Amino acid sequence: MANLGYVGLGAMGSQMVDRLMGKGHTVTGYNRTKSKADWLIRKGMTFAVTPKAVCEAADFVFVMVTNSASLEAVANGPDGLLAGLTPGKVIIDMSTVSPAVSKALAAKVREKGADMVDAPVSGSIVTLQQGRLSVMVGGSEATFDRIKPVLDDVGPKVTHVGENGLALVMKIASNLSLAVQMLAFSEGVLLAEKSGIPRATAVDVLTHSAIASPMVVYRGPFVLQMPAEAWFNVNMMQKDMMLALELGRQLDVPLPTTAVTNEYLTAARAMGLVEEDFATVFKVLARMSGVTP
Repeated sequence: MANLGYVGLGAMGSQMVDRLMGKGHTVTGYNRTKSKADWLIRKGMTFAVTPKAVCEAADFVFVMVTNSASLEAVANGPDGLLAGLTPGKVIIDMSTVSPAVSKALAAKVREKGADMVDAPVSGSIVTLQQGRLSVMVGGSEATFDRIKPVLDDVGPKVTHVGENGLALVMKIASNLSLAVQMLAFSEGVLLAEKSGIPRATAVDVLTHSAIASPMVVYRGPFVLQMPAEAWFNVNMMQKDMMLALELGRQLDVPLPTTAVTNEYLTAARAMGLVEEDFATVFKVLARMSGVTP
């Protein structure tokens, strides 16, 4: 069993800590809003007052924060992750951020005699709870071998994809497809509905058809009833789409469906739907179609 740290106890991060403790690991955690960690503290997690304190207490430190700016904020400064690092420790960053920002931070980590990998996940809270989450890892193969037993407790599919930053590229490539699929699914539902097929029937047929990816199966029903709390809101998804579009520009890879879907996310923001799950692109398209969402 490992001595772990976790910085960033949002919806996914907190559930991951719960899973890791359930596997017998000890966890020291930090979150900017301490109240969000109260239920984990009651289950045995030790709360640290700074990211630095988490690094000082743990051998492997997971990080899952919102964006590149948030990662730099928890990493730098007198109370940041870098200040608490000593040789041999490993930062396992699960945030979806700019590959360039992640690689720059990894270089600073190695200057401390520690190491860092980018290890974003594919899946949702549901797939995590079901033990079906997959993890992509970018970094040195030796470090990957050290941390793999812990990552195996996160999900059954753990893949080393190459050097630092490449797991983030893989994650961005994966996430752009989630939003594109959701928009295409919404188009199909609305085409059926305006033809006279009940929405619930269309959703049932499509989620049991050839187009039923795991994401469509668990998120498709959101067009019938949105969750009270977004699993992955419009802001979060648009951040990933923008990362994809920037990467496509850098690599001269056209991303036409990504660009179009990103515009629907912008429309969702304009309609005041920013805090809803990104499946709310259905509402945007429904309104454009003259259908009550």
